[in-house]
Amino acid sequence: MLGQTRMRVVFMGTPAFAARILKPLSQAHDVVAVYTRPDAVRGRGRKTDPSPVKAAAEELGIPVFTPKTLRDEDEQARLAALAPDVIVVAAYGAILPQAVLDIPKCGCVNVHASLLPRWRGAAPIERAVLAGDEEVGVCIMAMEAGLDTGDFCERRAVDATGKSADELTCELADRGADALLVALDDLQAGTAVWTKQDESAVTYADKIAKGELNLSLDDEVEQARRKVLASSAAHPSKACVAGRSCTIVRAASVTDEQGLSASSNLLPGEARFASKRLFLGCADGPVEIIEIKPDGKQAMAAKAFGAGLQNNKQSGLTWEAVNDR
Repeated sequence: MLGQTRMRVVFMGTPAFAARILKPLSQAHDVVAVYTRPDAVRGRGRKTDPSPVKAAAEELGIPVFTPKTLRDEDEQARLAALAPDVIVVAAYGAILPQAVLDIPKCGCVNVHASLLPRWRGAAPIERAVLAGDEEVGVCIMAMEAGLDTGDFCERRAVDATGKSADELTCELADRGADALLVALDDLQAGTAVWTKQDESAVTYADKIAKGELNLSLDDEVEQARRKVLASSAAHPSKACVAGRSCTIVRAASVTDEQGLSASSNLLPGEARFASKRLFLGCADGPVEIIEIKPDGKQAMAAKAFGAGLQNNKQSGLTWEAVNDR
């Protein structure tokens, strides 16, 4: 039931998914501290880049801690001194040791962006998109020493058809925040109902490797399309088109008669700009590029990119994989 007493919460998270959950949580409960991964160091200037959660916490005026590890006894003592009723974790990026799991009187709960037991692990949204899952979701899970092995008490499902990983991240964060507030009220009231995971249905969502989402000449159209949907700023889907290294922002299967005619007989590695549309030949046919971002430039419609190519109406345009793994 909603409307229980505000709980003392320590929140642990790092990416935008977690940051989107922090604000509604802080409105409903007393978030006494936020833990997030240390600032990333980027570029030749070695500038530090705070996590989305750190930025959100500072905006909300919540104390932020960025320990390299929670296995240190002094860090565990500092956390225990905060006297949290519950620790809420959302894509923190580190496994909590048992000594930390034992600190809050109401335990530790995780907002996990999958329909457990499917896609335990680091990249559940991206793996679901790559696998072509028609439905994805979010669970509120009781944390234990194993990797996403705990029972869950709240579960929300959403339609994933045609949605990108970025779109699903926002949608699942919002659904996860709603589910979390219900779970915390039930946890406080002692009315939470927990469901064990079916171990026979477990799949794992490994981290996305550098360059994994780059297009390949061996990709079939559907795989290429899914790679683009699964991509993000952190893990772009790249290809070298007409000699230019580019990020493929949006792509689509070719199903209309005009498009099929314009891209007919396109072989893997061939590119074509026809009818003001850009097509790349994949292993089993053409994929249409809808939006593209040449390196060092802003994203643009494929129509604008194609119009800027020299001899764009002549044959001989090609594309190839970018190897940046």
